[in-house]
Amino acid sequence: MELLIGFVILLVVLALVIPQAVKIVREYQRLVVFRLGRSVGKKGPGLVFLIPVVDKAVWVDLREFFLEIPSQTCITKDNAPINIDFLIYFKVFDPELSVIQVANFAGAAQGIATTTLRAVVGDISLDDVLAKREQINQVLRAKMDEVTERWGVKVTTVEIREIMPPREVLEAMTRQMSAERSRRAVVTEALGNREAAVTVAEGQKQAAILKAEGDRQAAILRAEGFALALDKIFSVAKGIDTKTMTLQYFETLKTLGQGESTKFIFPMEFTKLLQPLGEMLKDGGEKAS
Repeated sequence: MELLIGFVILLVVLALVIPQAVKIVREYQRLVVFRLGRSVGKKGPGLVFLIPVVDKAVWVDLREFFLEIPSQTCITKDNAPINIDFLIYFKVFDPELSVIQVANFAGAAQGIATTTLRAVVGDISLDDVLAKREQINQVLRAKMDEVTERWGVKVTTVEIREIMPPREVLEAMTRQMSAERSRRAVVTEALGNREAAVTVAEGQKQAAILKAEGDRQAAILRAEGFALALDKIFSVAKGIDTKTMTLQYFETLKTLGQGESTKFIFPMEFTKLLQPLGEMLKDGGEKAS
């Protein structure tokens, strides 16, 4: 009976001690072990054995987490109040420092984030805050990382989700965007009209060039035809001798004689024309004899 009681007590002790002495640490986890209050370093991953009662372990998750910073009211360099909310992404790179150096990282990070945001926005004008969101993200991340590094935590990314300017600023921005769209529409229309005018003028110029070229070619062809005609006339005229001209005169006189006129007008050169005719008659008589 006493043996059974002793066995039961042993089982109870083992059931209480084993979970405290044996830990299974996953790949993304680490155990920071304190032995009698003094840190003996990180353990894991895998199977970790602890001394019951003597060792105390603190679990640390190495995965990346995000921290949501609620909307904060900030004053820009030109004294414009704006509301900004953003997200902080971070991960632990030194489990021992993250346990020893900071008690509540989430609360500490939120406090640093809000003060850093106000300092950064206070050095930038409203227009730059609205236009340079990515630059503000980088500055916030760098400044926060300088503080959190001593806690063994790395700030990987800072993302501003929303920037809300005052209502009057929003209304002014709306009017400005409307005016800008109107200006772009007018500019686009003017450019279109100019392109159309240039295209029409170019077409007219090309048409005038083609017409002038056609007229020039036609004039050249007419001149060439006239030159050929003159050449033909000159070539024919070269073959006409004095005898041919005399016969032409007689044919003309014959035509005049058929009319009712009783007067005949002979050109002064007629006597000269008769000389070749006389020679022709003389030559004919000699050949006949």
